[in-house]
Amino acid sequence: MNCWEFMKCDRQSTCPAYPHHGVHCARVAGTLCGGKVQGTFALKLTNCMQCDYYKSQHYDHSYKS
Repeated sequence: MNCWEFMKCDRQSTCPAYPHHGVHCARVAGTLCGGKVQGTFALKLTNCMQCDYYKSQHYDHSYKS
């Protein structure tokens, strides 16, 4: 399941995680979380670690770019 499906997001067309990075969205700079544009992985990691999707079994923590 991709982040936009899990979070019931309607902003796929403007989010850089769509369509190929929905299972590892935390690693993608500029994603739209909580209606706000997020920064790089290092800057948004604290927020991502609190995200229900990031904590779910759907997020791919093993992804390597």
